[in-house]
Amino acid sequence: MMNNSANLDKDRIQFRAGFDFVRYAGCWEDADVLVQALHPGPGKRVLSIASAGDNSLALLATGAEVVAADLNIAQLACLELRCAAFRHLQHTDLLAFLGVLDSDHRLQTYQLLEHELSESAREFWSTHGADVSQGIIHMGKFEKYFQIFRTRVLPLIHSRATIEQLFEPKDQTGRLQFWNNNWNNRRWRVLLRVFFSRFLMARMGRDPEFFRYVEGSISDQIQDRACYAMTELPTHRNPYLQYIARGNYQSALPRYLRAEHHDAIRTGLDRLTLFHGPIEEAAAKHWAGGFDGFNLSDIFEYVSEETASALYGALLKHANTGARIAYWNTFVPRCCPREFSDAVSPQAELAAQLFAQDKAFFYGHFQIDQVN
Repeated sequence: MMNNSANLDKDRIQFRAGFDFVRYAGCWEDADVLVQALHPGPGKRVLSIASAGDNSLALLATGAEVVAADLNIAQLACLELRCAAFRHLQHTDLLAFLGVLDSDHRLQTYQLLEHELSESAREFWSTHGADVSQGIIHMGKFEKYFQIFRTRVLPLIHSRATIEQLFEPKDQTGRLQFWNNNWNNRRWRVLLRVFFSRFLMARMGRDPEFFRYVEGSISDQIQDRACYAMTELPTHRNPYLQYIARGNYQSALPRYLRAEHHDAIRTGLDRLTLFHGPIEEAAAKHWAGGFDGFNLSDIFEYVSEETASALYGALLKHANTGARIAYWNTFVPRCCPREFSDAVSPQAELAAQLFAQDKAFFYGHFQIDQVN
């Protein structure tokens, strides 16, 4: 039993990958889907993977109490700085500071905000002035990976005019015609396969350990999901696709950055708790009142089925009746472990409906489980 426990500990992702830099300067899961899945609101408590903070703030805007946990202190520094910006900046100034709109005054703005930050966050940002100056939504390893794609690969495939045509409003028939006649050429298929191969993505975009349990072709799935996003979903309302192809959000914003949620986030910041460490430890520490929702990103696919089951069970101990557990699978299929099938009911129909609307198109599956 002790050996088995030791093996599970070794398999946890925090012991296999580095967590001392900003991997994700934004959340690459669609918060519109997440909010519909968890149905948070006043009086509800949600446990959330923090990442850069986008989706935790989107959940906060519903009136819920949110505990945001992350293994990476750099990711929590990103969330802290967002919170300070929301507390003190008007919407347009917030967009300029974060990097959506142009600004020459981000360092000066940071100096007005840094007193809001914890000591660890101030220490982190003291060595990242260049990232603040350029806009912190662009500083992640994953975002730099997309920058290479946008600046070095995409111009070999399509002209700037064709890229801009992708985001012109079209109905579904128009999007399909554009895909077939203008976008899906041989260079697109070949270079997409190369750039989004497991080898390059593991080294330039994510981490090799994130792919330990992946089987099959990564690039084939991305090609299929890119086709879906460009033909089935309105491209002019897709912030994730726009960021990848244009380098920023233009005609669409992620949920937490939309003007209609700004004041709700600002007034709700006192309901947000940050936790540095594994999410199951956050659940155990902040268990009082239980949790009504869990935003778990795609954490289960980084570990073995046995470790995923142990983690799922640890979180389930702190779930209220009716709580919903939402998580994505990118390349590794994970669902409710068999041993918890009596305690949890998968919401397959709702998950499929929401996955069909998912604008963050590269995931392979979306799962919603509800505690009986």
